[in-house]
Amino acid sequence: MSTIRLLVTAVALLPSPLTAFLVAPHHPSRSLPTIAMSAVNPINEEAYEADRLARDAEAMNTMKEKAAAEFASLRTPWKWVIRKRIWDLMEEKDIARQPRPVHHRIPNFEGAAEAADRLATLPEFQTAKCVKVNPDTPQRPVRHLVLSTGKTLLTPQPRLRTGFFSILSTDTVPADVPIQACTNSKGVAKYGTPIGLNEEYTVDLVVVGSTAVCPKTGARVGKGEGFAELEWGILSLQGNLDASKTIVATTVHDEQVVDDMPPGQLTKHDVPVDVIVTPTRIIRVSDRVPKPSGVFWDLLSPQKLAQIRVLRQLKSEIEERDGKDLPSGPDEVLPPTAKRNNNRNKQRRKGNNNNANNNNNNSNNKPRPKRQGGGPQKTP
Repeated sequence: MSTIRLLVTAVALLPSPLTAFLVAPHHPSRSLPTIAMSAVNPINEEAYEADRLARDAEAMNTMKEKAAAEFASLRTPWKWVIRKRIWDLMEEKDIARQPRPVHHRIPNFEGAAEAADRLATLPEFQTAKCVKVNPDTPQRPVRHLVLSTGKTLLTPQPRLRTGFFSILSTDTVPADVPIQACTNSKGVAKYGTPIGLNEEYTVDLVVVGSTAVCPKTGARVGKGEGFAELEWGILSLQGNLDASKTIVATTVHDEQVVDDMPPGQLTKHDVPVDVIVTPTRIIRVSDRVPKPSGVFWDLLSPQKLAQIRVLRQLKSEIEERDGKDLPSGPDEVLPPTAKRNNNRNKQRRKGNNNNANNNNNNSNNKPRPKRQGGGPQKTP
């Protein structure tokens, strides 16, 4: 299929120019914030899920109305060609796993648990005390391994809508709560401790999800919303990680490893990876493109700023400190979120409990590990 035909095919999937991202000098190692030992946040789980799905549907409808008109102004239409190709391929080959369809998601894949196990063999993982992991389904086994090995888990609140990050460790979750229950969005909301801007902690390793990733340069394509880059930028700005030294890893299926990402067409906010882990292999990127550094307010649209409270707060703090307004980026149509297959979801709710346990190596019944140093401290 020609490039032109691929671009036309991708029109219905595309957003317009995306987000600004923030990175700044690293500060000395910091301890994690002090939090209560048994942090259980009462939530109405049905209402939480209904609200999340309603917001997802609203985003999808908005995108479909304007995507075609916005296509011509995109800086990186090639990314959407690759996204669609990989999403379609994973569905066609049936290597995608729930939630499905995988379009507009960080796609879950067959062998996600095996990839997580392989990631856990990395020296960078074994020595890390605090690991930042994205909240998507294929990285749920990674989040489980972070907690089950006594490390501190830092994970973003969904789409940064209500806050910034949540932090968890086995010392801060009630002893009778299985680790598995803390690794999805509801569990993080219930058992995690929310943290905002200007907290002092050091991230030792970042694990991101990907739709596709290049083994030559480490260039990565996500689902098109830019949250991995936003989170990287804010953490870097605050000195919670070092943009030049902190290792970034991704877990993907082998079919998501591609060679046709044009390195010269990456945007300045794109965050490449250092290590690619699949169910069958570990790839260390030898010629990685540089990681971003700086504040790219000229790419941050009013729509994205309105969507994310912590960005508005950060912008206000910087403008007040410096006594001048920051630039703003062009308007954009925010990309859609995934559309769920209700029939598949019903089947999953009926019979997928055993699969969830298997994906985490049946480790829920193992004794709780002692937390490694550097995590949250119990309050007296």
